[in-house]
Amino acid sequence: MERRHKEMELRLYRAKMSWSGGVGEERNIDGKSLMFNQFSPFLPFNLQISLICRRHLRMLCQAALSPVVRSPGWCFVLSPRAVAAIPRSYLPHRNQRLRNESIRCWSNIPFLTVPLSRAHGKPFAHRSELKHAKRIVVKLGSAVVTRGDECGLALGRLASIVEQVSMLQNQGREMMIVTSGAVAFGKQRLRHEILLSQSVRQALHSGQSQLKDMAIPVLEARACAAAGQSGLMALYEAMFTQYSICAAQILVTNLDFHDEQKRRNLNGTLHELLRMNIVPIINTNDAVVPPPEPNSDLQGVISVKDNDSLAARLAVEMKTDLLIVLSDVEGLFNSPPGSDDAKLIDIFYPGDQQSVTFGTKSRVGMGGMEAKVKAALWALQGGTSVVIANGTHPKISGHVITDIVEGKKVGTFFSEVKPAGPTVEQQAEMARAGGRTLAALQPEQRAEIIYRLADLLTDQREEILLANKKDLEEAENKGRLALPLLKRLSLSTSKLNSLAIGLRQIAVSSQDSVGRVLRRTRIAKALHLEQVTVPIGVLLVIFESRPDCLPQVSALAIASGNGLLLKGGKEAAHSNQILHHLTQEALSIHGVKDAVQLVNTREEVEDLCRLDKLIDLIIPRGSSQLVRNIQKAAKGIPVMGHSEGICHVYVDTDASVEKVTRIIRDSKCEYPAACNALETLLIHRDLLRTPLFDQIIDMLRVEQVKIHAGPKFASYLTFSPSEVKSLRTEYGDLECCIEVVDSVHEAVEHIHKYGSSHTDVIITENEETAEFFLQHVDSACVFWNASTRFSDGYRFGLGAEVGISTSRIHARGPVGIEGLLTTKWLLRGDNHVVSDFSEHGTMKYLHESLPLPQRNAN
Repeated sequence: MERRHKEMELRLYRAKMSWSGGVGEERNIDGKSLMFNQFSPFLPFNLQISLICRRHLRMLCQAALSPVVRSPGWCFVLSPRAVAAIPRSYLPHRNQRLRNESIRCWSNIPFLTVPLSRAHGKPFAHRSELKHAKRIVVKLGSAVVTRGDECGLALGRLASIVEQVSMLQNQGREMMIVTSGAVAFGKQRLRHEILLSQSVRQALHSGQSQLKDMAIPVLEARACAAAGQSGLMALYEAMFTQYSICAAQILVTNLDFHDEQKRRNLNGTLHELLRMNIVPIINTNDAVVPPPEPNSDLQGVISVKDNDSLAARLAVEMKTDLLIVLSDVEGLFNSPPGSDDAKLIDIFYPGDQQSVTFGTKSRVGMGGMEAKVKAALWALQGGTSVVIANGTHPKISGHVITDIVEGKKVGTFFSEVKPAGPTVEQQAEMARAGGRTLAALQPEQRAEIIYRLADLLTDQREEILLANKKDLEEAENKGRLALPLLKRLSLSTSKLNSLAIGLRQIAVSSQDSVGRVLRRTRIAKALHLEQVTVPIGVLLVIFESRPDCLPQVSALAIASGNGLLLKGGKEAAHSNQILHHLTQEALSIHGVKDAVQLVNTREEVEDLCRLDKLIDLIIPRGSSQLVRNIQKAAKGIPVMGHSEGICHVYVDTDASVEKVTRIIRDSKCEYPAACNALETLLIHRDLLRTPLFDQIIDMLRVEQVKIHAGPKFASYLTFSPSEVKSLRTEYGDLECCIEVVDSVHEAVEHIHKYGSSHTDVIITENEETAEFFLQHVDSACVFWNASTRFSDGYRFGLGAEVGISTSRIHARGPVGIEGLLTTKWLLRGDNHVVSDFSEHGTMKYLHESLPLPQRNAN
């Protein structure tokens, strides 16, 4: 090659690289020789690439503009010789995406990186905005860093924290860590040293028992810090090295913030480290720091008497977007954690300090929760968002940092913006209180509320349809809903009339629901036991693009005396708002307006599923994906619903020609998006190549149903439709699978293997075959010569349904009022005690069944 061709050093690094080559190993990639050399303590690798000609240099500059290289976590580092060697024509033009602000200087070496997407200003108002945080400070309390027995560092916990910080760093964020633990770690090390340094002679003369009781002198904090800081930092460096990330230690004192020159130096050092993709690890220099002065942390410039104050000071100084304070408690409570009435505060606003009673400090740390709140409010005032959360809980510490950045409801979020309405926790408490009042009403009063709601649906028809029209227009303009979902979203006069009819059916049923006696037993003389129906408690119903669901579920909750939280889809916001307003208007006639709440905050479904102390049952109504997500996210709360609606229709050899096409058409084509729509059509083998089979195929073609062939069906045909990828598919559209079976027994086996226990149908004129099918198919709904679409609470005469359950516990199939009730036992005695029924007692158990009271015939 020509000698005049220049060589250039390219240092290309990423926060987390996965090269298989070791140091000093030579590799050949794309015809270029690469030598892996140790570069410096601040960069993981140095890749030296000899560029054979200027064409390679042009390719390099073009690569710098590619989306892959410019993605978060990547940057080019070019030496001064390399920059000088780049001709002007190779550098980016003004109209190219890589602009001047993307070129920064590291010492005298310019490098290319990704510009920050957010300018520092006001703190985030909502948790959902935390995902946009670019620069983040993570403060680790002593209780997080040290083990519970105070005999070492919590290595597993620290490793998890380092992994999360590395993950966020690799996403292009700028991470900083303020860590405690040096004093505690040094104290443990020095204690061991003192015990080990006892002379053998002293140990022998002291005796074994006295040796165990040997007193350990009180250790001075500065000495402990000096002994522990080096080991703590060495541990961090070793852990970050596993992710090819470099860490740098910075020790500060109060003077570093009060002295303007030192403050600028510190600021410059931190910015340089962040620009080099290095994670700064900051701690107070406790080996030389003077004792803290009382109440000095908010006097003008915040001090660094503890790491909470230090973290807040750094966060504001560095214009940080987010400060995460990890401690050994879940967040800020309104009273000391562990007390009977302590409640976790989800969002804390400036001025709410009076409502909080602070407890004692951490077992090993310098600052308590009061210090954390003061520091958090100071940082919030300086433009940094703050979250205080638990960094020690074994079930959540492994993802607490990433969960916070993703906007999940973890810990206490500090915000300057108070919502106009109540929080979702307050709404749940209001629903519980309102539900208990509702359950205490007379049955006629609950029925009166439902009748009033039914009347409002027809009286306010124009307002409802106008709001629904806004939702439809917005959905169509944004193009975010498919045609079947638009049909679900749409309301009409006929839909509202049907809703009103269904609600009046519920009103009739509600007269004999809550408080109904199911069993009466005479336990002994004058000792009577009753089992009666009672509400479940607070229901959370999550539904998508179906505003008609709101009055249906509300009526069922009212009839069963349950409090209700409703979370509707954004696409039906206007419709849901007016329907909820009408529901509360109906509830107001008996003073129970708060019993039904509509969640309008930015709460994510996953966050709602964590409210296990406030919600008793979750009922999802929507796509199978929604149900699966909720079942996965629910934390200790039962979920009633079905994950899939894979419904079958089996056409037997004795099926009536007139019935087959009508039932199949109605099951598949009447409402293909419904969970009770036909998805798999099973046909007896003897019906192939018969006029009946041709009629079925012709009808499906006319209705524009796309057909997928099952494996056996495809084997019978020379030219078959596309073979189905899975026999367990819910299409939710004008599509279905056709499969062939040899008998009713094989049809039952197929349904058990591939079905979802929702609704399955047999079409036959043979009563014996039909009864076999009805008895042996283990689904919530099994029909004979009827459409799958009858699987519905309204059509079953329940008035409406909160959903269809395929579980086998409590409720199954369309769930109406009965499925929203549980029971309790009432025992009425007269000075009865168990000891009277002992072997030598004076009383005997009778256990006699008593007649039930007469039910309300109306």
